[in-house]
Amino acid sequence: MCGIVGILSKEPVAEQLIDALKRLEYRGYDSAGIATLEDGVLVRRRAPGKLRNLERLVEDHPLHGHTGIGHTRWATHGRPNEGNAHPHMTEDVAVVHNGIIENFRELKTDLQASGAEFTSDTDTEVIAHLIGRELKSGSDPVRSVFHTLQHLEGAFALAIIFRGFDDLMIVARQGSPLAIGLGTGEMYVGSDAIALAPFTDRVVYLEDGDWAVLTREGLAIRDRAGKAVQRPVSQSQAQALLVDKGNHRHFMAKEIHEQPEVVGHTLASLVRFETNEIELPELPFDFAAIPRLTISACGTAYYAGLVAKYWFERWARLPVEVDIASELRYRDAVLDPDGAALFISQSGETADTLATLRHCRDQGQAIVSVVNVTESSIARDSDLVLPTLAGPEIGVASTKAFTAQLTVLACLAIAAGKARGVIDEAREKELVGALGEVPRHMASLLRDETPYEEVGHALSKARDVLYLGRGQSFPLAMEGALKLKEISYIHAEGYAAGELKHGPIALIDENMPVIVIAPRDGLFDKTVSNMQEVAARGGQIVLISDAEAGEAGCELAGHLKVPVVDPFVTPLIYAIPIQLIAYHTATLMGTDVDQPRNLAKSVTVE
Repeated sequence: MCGIVGILSKEPVAEQLIDALKRLEYRGYDSAGIATLEDGVLVRRRAPGKLRNLERLVEDHPLHGHTGIGHTRWATHGRPNEGNAHPHMTEDVAVVHNGIIENFRELKTDLQASGAEFTSDTDTEVIAHLIGRELKSGSDPVRSVFHTLQHLEGAFALAIIFRGFDDLMIVARQGSPLAIGLGTGEMYVGSDAIALAPFTDRVVYLEDGDWAVLTREGLAIRDRAGKAVQRPVSQSQAQALLVDKGNHRHFMAKEIHEQPEVVGHTLASLVRFETNEIELPELPFDFAAIPRLTISACGTAYYAGLVAKYWFERWARLPVEVDIASELRYRDAVLDPDGAALFISQSGETADTLATLRHCRDQGQAIVSVVNVTESSIARDSDLVLPTLAGPEIGVASTKAFTAQLTVLACLAIAAGKARGVIDEAREKELVGALGEVPRHMASLLRDETPYEEVGHALSKARDVLYLGRGQSFPLAMEGALKLKEISYIHAEGYAAGELKHGPIALIDENMPVIVIAPRDGLFDKTVSNMQEVAARGGQIVLISDAEAGEAGCELAGHLKVPVVDPFVTPLIYAIPIQLIAYHTATLMGTDVDQPRNLAKSVTVE
């Protein structure tokens, strides 16, 4: 959500700013802009829509300044048009902002009363006017920013440049991530290290409440109270994360096809394959002793947590509570004093998840995180990080991050079962062996996508789609529905198959496609009964199963055959078909698969 870049350079920065913003496109945006200093005067270019619009504008009206800031905006306050695009400026200051200023209405009223004229509908513009008012009262830029920060409530990351100060940029972080890249006679700022990767691998991550004064020769970091502080310089691995689509049409397609490799790499980090045993780093708690595990996440990561609940309770007899992060934080949940909390996030910057982590830590919980970005805020605030080795996931709709999360969670559940005496060494080897076969089965599913194209063609004509599943397949039904509506904009819902007669069956008619996820396990016959109820009402059933079509006992509109695997790993295997269904439906409908409307990859505000 929103991307920030800033550069203090020896050369013109406009082209570099736009290139850095391109590396942040995965975060989601609907407008973009840059501002530079031209002979001490602030000049900006802004454009709604994709970065190519801004790029063309800058080609037609070049900027030559050596000091600049840039921004990709995901609209929160005000429509996604040029007037609301960042940077926001007064005569003396230009600001880019990621986050939400919660008290901007009160601040705006006060500023208007003192004569400020606003040109946008955004919350960000109040920051520019507050700093501008301080400057006009005689304060220098550093003191002006410090005083302004005291008035801001909410989450924000800021980069600010000033008229007449070519060798100065001030940045600040409260809640939203911000990284500073150290060059030789140059300084860089970005929402994450991927934006900085072409310029430097020496990165400083600001902590909550930090703000920093940058010049070309160095930086001075201060905390919320204005006291000088030191933050470590990290050697970023982001250079290795620069990616392209390869021979795929979309990043999402490439990332779907990377899953056999991703799952294999993630398994290799947690499994000793010579003996088929789980090999975890030292945990900050004892699985045998904790009374309960609390799992929290958002979106697709939340569904990974729901799958893990089945695993932990079935194979470790460990009570598990799973909450959407935005709910757990506010519902005053009762947490066991000796409990542990597990947080799942692709980016490691999800605002609700991070806030809930800190709430649980304050309640005395031991904290473990499953994240894809080991330099992220969630990772840094955890007692233990279990990384998903998925590499950068550019497509907004999560695919390989989801299966990598499931891989880590499956390994954790096996370790928990072993520690709690629920499974013995022989069963551990069986379950680990089943996990080891997952990459091969995934690869087999990806060899021929024709059946998924055919299903996608049928779904592309639908207005509503129902997904059904039981047991471990219930969270997959919800994830499948989420994937479809995210990228095709078709309304879809996922239900527990046993709930069909408690409401959803009223929707079934001959125009309703019903996707049924039904591995041939102990619940298969129950799901067959539900399919027959759908068929009796004319519903168009697409069965995803390792069973033969004839075992459904009713007519099918589609049958997607899945390899026979140990029931333990079916969520990992069946994730592939639900992703391919969504992808091919969306491509047939011509939507923006990698950057669907209104969505952001990394949700860094509540």
